[in-house]
Amino acid sequence: MPHGAVAIFSAHGVAQTVERDAETRGLDVLDATCPLVTKVHVQGRQYVAAGRRLILIGHAGHPEVEGTIGQIPAEVILVQSEAEVDTLTLPVDTPVAYITQTTLSVDDTRGIIEALQRRFTDLVGPDTRDICYATQNRQAAVRELSEQVDVLLVVGATNSSNSNRLREIGTESGVPSYLVADGSEVKAEWFANAKTVGLTAGASAPEEMVEDVIGALRALGPVDVTTMAGREEKVEFKLPAKLTQAVAREV
Repeated sequence: MPHGAVAIFSAHGVAQTVERDAETRGLDVLDATCPLVTKVHVQGRQYVAAGRRLILIGHAGHPEVEGTIGQIPAEVILVQSEAEVDTLTLPVDTPVAYITQTTLSVDDTRGIIEALQRRFTDLVGPDTRDICYATQNRQAAVRELSEQVDVLLVVGATNSSNSNRLREIGTESGVPSYLVADGSEVKAEWFANAKTVGLTAGASAPEEMVEDVIGALRALGPVDVTTMAGREEKVEFKLPAKLTQAVAREV
């Protein structure tokens, strides 16, 4: 990127090396890191400062995981499954703390946390409210929705952890479930014997993608859209300061 270009840090957060590199290059940075992710970074550093070994529950290669590991000034042990807990070589009385990838739900992490609790005698971790509320709410809704539909479509990117998990939940519920990025990926044969189609989206999927998929369904035949009642999400986060200032100048 050229000197002075605008760089946007995604909601997943970035490593400290990326922050320093942006500063060195003189980039105009808009930090859109989700406050829940930033909170995990702060907690991780606090646990390390208190002398605890740090375990991160998450998926290898996920942008949030890479960013979190790069924000902690010490070794971070990544654990992706209950089976991996059994392979840890730390003594049972080691002071240990765990943090989690925010886009994993309470249900996704429960088994691993319980395995860690059985493995270590001195273990601490964050409040479950640090889990992304959008992830938890969507998973609960998909479980309910799966009882009412013949086919489930999840709108999201193939590399989206929470979108893939929504598809898995649909499949586990016995419903043919498909992950699509937009309407062009919708296939007519999926709905050969279907009367009711469920549609949901990953936490980062914009409304435009959802509308595009609905448009693709309408192209296949008459569609009656009903919105499922869900939990009201009242949480609001402030925009990056630079963006707020830029909008104010335009107004």
